[in-house]
Amino acid sequence: MLTLLFLTGLFEKLPEAVLAAVVIAAVVELVDLASLAALHRVFTRRLGQDYGVAARPDFLAAVAALLGVLVFDTLPGLFIGIGASLLLLLYRSSRPVVSELGQLPGNGHFTALDRHRDSRRIPGVVVLRVEGGIYFANAERIRSTVGKAAGRDGATAVVIDAETVPFIDVSAVRMLDQLAGELKARGVRLLLARDVGQVRDVLSTADAGAELRHVHPTVREAVEAARTGT
Repeated sequence: MLTLLFLTGLFEKLPEAVLAAVVIAAVVELVDLASLAALHRVFTRRLGQDYGVAARPDFLAAVAALLGVLVFDTLPGLFIGIGASLLLLLYRSSRPVVSELGQLPGNGHFTALDRHRDSRRIPGVVVLRVEGGIYFANAERIRSTVGKAAGRDGATAVVIDAETVPFIDVSAVRMLDQLAGELKARGVRLLLARDVGQVRDVLSTADAGAELRHVHPTVREAVEAARTGT
């Protein structure tokens, strides 16, 4: 502050290259290449299969912000980084992972088949877990995935484990209701298990069908209901 108030005249005739060097020396530590490398390492083959180029959202948002600042200026670069983050969020939420579950021998827990080789499918029952909220942007994608799984030979029921579904909207409830009707016409039941509070609230007030309103407390109970027809 003293320099700005009383000594600016001494810096008035400095070449712009010198002033640029001062600025570079002051902000060079803000370019954290090690952090960018750490963000780039957050990746697995499974994430790449599920999300493609968006499998590294933090890295992509950081690079977008960095390039935006370098090319356009600080404030525009900040908005570019925020915009990239929002687009990546929307893209990933519109493509939720739907895992097929199997039952572990011994303890009976249900786990993803592609992550636990000991898991075994339940004959006649397809158990799916949606890893994300269900809303208008991804409802049709989930509908297609569940419909394909229900078309497996010998399938008489599909159980959706909703424990990892944090929210659902009215569009998604109507989609599930319509899907339940279509599957019923094909002789396949659609059952829900382990819904959380927000999902339960929407299902109970959105005029969902009886199959959707009656959510089973555990996946095992839903599977048993599917096998016994209760």
